[in-house]
Amino acid sequence: MHILGVLLIGFLVGLVARFFMPGKQGLGIIMTTILGIIGAVVGTYIGQLLGWYAEGEPAGFIASVFGATVVLFVAKLLSRK
Repeated sequence: MHILGVLLIGFLVGLVARFFMPGKQGLGIIMTTILGIIGAVVGTYIGQLLGWYAEGEPAGFIASVFGATVVLFVAKLLSRK
C-alpha cells in the first residue's frame, strides 16, 4: 500500500508542477508520476539544505511541488534547441 501511496502523491505533485509551468510539456501519466517522485526527492534535499527538514524527514507537499517545478524547469532548459 505504501508504494501505491507514493505513486498517487507523486502523480498529484507532478500535475500541480505541470500546472505552474507555462507551455506544453508533453508528459504522459507515467512521466508525470516520475516527475512528482523526483520532485519530492529534490524538495527533500533543498529543504534539508535550508534547514526546513531534519535528516531523514520527507518533504511536504509544497516542497515536493517546488522540487518538481525546479526539475521541470531544468529539463525544459536542457531540451531547448
